[in-house]
Amino acid sequence: MTTPSPYATGLAGRCPRCGEGKLFDGYLKIRPRCAACGLDFAFADSADGPAVLIMFIAGFAIVGGVLALEIAYEPPFWVHMVIWLPLTIALCLGLLRPMKGLAVSLQYARDAGEGRLER
Repeated sequence: MTTPSPYATGLAGRCPRCGEGKLFDGYLKIRPRCAACGLDFAFADSADGPAVLIMFIAGFAIVGGVLALEIAYEPPFWVHMVIWLPLTIALCLGLLRPMKGLAVSLQYARDAGEGRLER
């Protein structure tokens, strides 16, 4: 059995070992184990990595858009709020689950662990 791509399984929210079982139980909560192959997801700890990456991506995109709109049209402040606040929330929430799945899947693929030192 070949291991599926960590990128495909992570972005799809699937088990990093079999690619069949679901990784998430709810929106961001990781399941205790895979229903298909029984992999224990206790190793999965993405911490703040995905959130920080998304803040950089969304921040760059949104601030660039805000500046472009402001320079081109100089709209009132409320127009910025109506456009950019929902777009920021949608972009951040839309990227969070796939990025968390990718982080967990890459942890499995690289056999990453917290605080392990080999002697």
